[in-house]
Amino acid sequence: MTITLYGGEVSYFTGKVRAYLRWADLPFEEVIASADVYRQVILPSVGVPVIPVLRTQSGEILQDTTVIIDTLDRDRANGPPSVYPATPIRKLVALMLETYGDEWLVIPAMHYRWHYDREWAMGEFGALNAPQASAEEQFKIGGKLAVPFSNAASLLGATPDMMDAVETAYEALLAELDAHFASSPALLGAQATMADFGLIGPLYAHLYRDPTPGELMRRRAPNVTRWVEELQFQPQRLRQPLDDGDDIPATLLPILRRMAREQLPPLVDAAGKVSAWMAEHPGEPLPRTLGKHGFELEGRRGERILRPYSLWMVQRIRDHLKSLEPAAREQADAFLRSIGADALIDFPDPPRLARDKLSVRPAGG
Repeated sequence: MTITLYGGEVSYFTGKVRAYLRWADLPFEEVIASADVYRQVILPSVGVPVIPVLRTQSGEILQDTTVIIDTLDRDRANGPPSVYPATPIRKLVALMLETYGDEWLVIPAMHYRWHYDREWAMGEFGALNAPQASAEEQFKIGGKLAVPFSNAASLLGATPDMMDAVETAYEALLAELDAHFASSPALLGAQATMADFGLIGPLYAHLYRDPTPGELMRRRAPNVTRWVEELQFQPQRLRQPLDDGDDIPATLLPILRRMAREQLPPLVDAAGKVSAWMAEHPGEPLPRTLGKHGFELEGRRGERILRPYSLWMVQRIRDHLKSLEPAAREQADAFLRSIGADALIDFPDPPRLARDKLSVRPAGG
């Protein structure tokens, strides 16, 4: 039995898994997640209408991109080295940038899609759901399916008063990434790592494929465009093993400082609110969203939904830090201070979380 990936080109997270499968040189079949596939495969297997979903060679069904990649990366015998660098600081950075791509770059990704390319996206959703229908029928279907997604941009923070800040921040990130990829094949050097797979989701499925941000990327960031195309389609060059060192490219530091500046303060705030909620609701599953909280982007203050799932991603970073021997932990802490990510050193960890389909729950609960 071959690996089967149920997903679609329009999907943020399908792009992440597809890029990994091609990079790892794992033979797979991609099946478009049409209405029939949702009804016959995804809902019976997973219980929720979500993509991507992956069926392994042994028939196991996996959902959640981190779980999928971790499982495949652990179980395969051949191919490139692990997506997780062997050295402490590089692994730390890989985990941080996966969290940044998965949980923060969704803001510009959703903003450009639903505030600039709404009608195009409706056609894409219709084609995914009903691939045999006419273009007119697909557009009508897509219009109905897009309703819950079309509000996502504002819920995630791209409200009308924050749109300029979202675009300014994204364009600055694009310039920083372009400068980095001018001299480095992948984020941490010669080999693609979990850092690259974290960023490829938004940077391929939304910000490369969608018309408006796609034109912006091709015009302003040719090196980012090249990286996206290599990692998604022809990743052979990105399989060279990293060297034995633990240095981080200087050109990556502005991107890490941006993550620390933009994403970490809301994560700290989320940790406090989630801890308080869990204390008031012992043993109860966490809701997918927990109200709204503030964030700052390019000097502007906005509000966005609080998603406890983000803290499960932070928990992975914190577990890595806690696993380090004292000397390595001291070096990692010094590195975090150098990029303004001090908050990760003494992060206010909520009670331990376990992944639960689209959200998280108290571990053991």
